[in-house]
Amino acid sequence: MLRIGRSLYRHRWLLTRRTVQIAILLAFIVHIPSYGKIAEGNLSSSLWFGELKLTDPFILLQSFFAGSSIAMPALIGALIIGSFYAFFAGRLYCSWVCPINLLTDLAYWLRKKLNIKGNMSLSRSLRLWVLALALALSFLGGTLAWEMINPITRFQRELIWFSFSGAMLLGALFLFDLFVSRRAWCGHLCPVGAFYGLLGRYGRLKVTATPTEGCDSNGCSRCVAVCPEPHVLAPVVSKQTKSVTSGDCTRCGACLDECHEGSLSMKLDLVGMVTRKAGN
Repeated sequence: MLRIGRSLYRHRWLLTRRTVQIAILLAFIVHIPSYGKIAEGNLSSSLWFGELKLTDPFILLQSFFAGSSIAMPALIGALIIGSFYAFFAGRLYCSWVCPINLLTDLAYWLRKKLNIKGNMSLSRSLRLWVLALALALSFLGGTLAWEMINPITRFQRELIWFSFSGAMLLGALFLFDLFVSRRAWCGHLCPVGAFYGLLGRYGRLKVTATPTEGCDSNGCSRCVAVCPEPHVLAPVVSKQTKSVTSGDCTRCGACLDECHEGSLSMKLDLVGMVTRKAGN
């Protein structure tokens, strides 16, 4: 029992994250007797508890570029979501909410188990170009361009209504991450992740280092090895800064689970926000 308890503790961030992701998916699927579903719709546009209308701000931005009229409930819902991620961290969405993360994490886990070494080099800026292209096509076509192929909503639909085209798209994405390029989709291609990274660039929830004697002496860098965006930890490991400042950080907690020295923690940095405002 003690060994199981230690194992659960060492994977506490992963287990908590998976619980949140699965709970959100079940909210759209499970029908509660005498109540119904907790959430209707999908992650692009949803109604929670029959009252709270939430809209993905990236969807709203596409609608704006497409020239569509924007209803006030959709605008308010997008502001709620946008404000949350802007304050805490934009890419919390990627690791704690987005269901595609379940698929890409599985591909990465299999890559390690099967010792697959092949890794096509892709620029992280590609996702910014895909983001710009999605908005440009929305403007030129007068439609929500990205929603035509969005794997996030496809994943949700596949859980309820199986479609061959959706399964093929998700399968291709999984195989690309597995055999072609490490964490290609989330780390290099997804425009939704790029959008949330920009939105939460100055998010106050930060991975912070408090170096311990063990960390200083062994220089293991295990945290960098497990990080989905290893470049965000490089300044912390090299002691150039005490906190991760890059908007690419997903706050997934993988580095915290891996750091057996307890040198890393997740903190809400309100002091830094006040200091930056004072500097302005």
